[in-house]
Amino acid sequence: MEIYEMREFDGHELVVFGHDASTGLRAIVAVHSTVLGPAAGGCRMWPYTSTTAAVVDVLRLSRGMSYKNAMASLPFGGGKAVIIGDAPKEKTPELFAAFGRFVDSLGGRYITAEDVGTTTADMEAVARVTSYVSGLGRKPGEAGGDPAPKTALGVFLGLKAAVKFRLGRSDLDGLGVAVQGVGGVGYHLCRLLAAEGARLRVADVRAAAAQRVCDEFKAVTVPVESILSEDVDVLAPCALGAIFNADSTPRLRARVIAGAANNQLAEDKDGQALQLAGILYAPDYVINAGGIISVAREYYGGGTEAQVTAEIHQIPGRLTEIFERARRENRATHAVADQMARERLGRTDRKMVA
Repeated sequence: MEIYEMREFDGHELVVFGHDASTGLRAIVAVHSTVLGPAAGGCRMWPYTSTTAAVVDVLRLSRGMSYKNAMASLPFGGGKAVIIGDAPKEKTPELFAAFGRFVDSLGGRYITAEDVGTTTADMEAVARVTSYVSGLGRKPGEAGGDPAPKTALGVFLGLKAAVKFRLGRSDLDGLGVAVQGVGGVGYHLCRLLAAEGARLRVADVRAAAAQRVCDEFKAVTVPVESILSEDVDVLAPCALGAIFNADSTPRLRARVIAGAANNQLAEDKDGQALQLAGILYAPDYVINAGGIISVAREYYGGGTEAQVTAEIHQIPGRLTEIFERARRENRATHAVADQMARERLGRTDRKMVA
């Protein structure tokens, strides 16, 4: 594996492999940039098919965190961790303690939190051995805790901004929304959408998760393989990334894409394809920043939940600025957002690959 030659490698400052034989820990931390502060990003636990697949994911995710934190004006750089393993079967407190020791060995260059496959309880196990962790439990009114509801709030507000810009509607009543993935973030997003009268169609690889949303929010479940091509107004991807590509884009029927998943574009050209298809794409690292905003305020201390919520309410304005500039310059929204993020990182000479 030639990391430096990989398409996903983008001048990352650090890529570190961690292993603990006693717990079976196999982890990778990627630090993309510390220009704006210590690299912050969640820890994903996933049964990757190979070490190369895990490296590809952590490189893409860490780069996305640099962009996300820069666009949200947070005092964080971009980093990410992945643990290779099947979370429901292999997760133990001892494994996360070992992961915490791995994080601690980096001396604060990387700050972790929960992500796909990990939880607040897992981060509490990490916190027993290192202080370089956030997304923990909190007292009422304090900033922090599970970032998933905060991510969902930002996506909800950003989705409404995209609907207003593309469809000219200020409300969601009767609007068709397809949600791919109804786990931590997707579930909370469905709750917010249903409260405003959206008609939900949902899919998840876990049948019980999809059924829960159907029972609670009167959603309709659809097959996982057809959710992207549902005839709806808005598509909200809230699962894994790289879902928009040369195969899937021609089948899309939604006019707005606004979801929580990271790295939704398989390649840079796929964002351009969405533009040519007349689909408004809300750049993922802008719309899904609610969670990291909460994590940042918790980590640095002194913040309140009300302050976090107020910051999350700035997401629609950032998206609208991107939408307007993209229309004015006849460019894809992801390209505009990437340029803005690179400028904040002092990387104007670097062309990113989605």
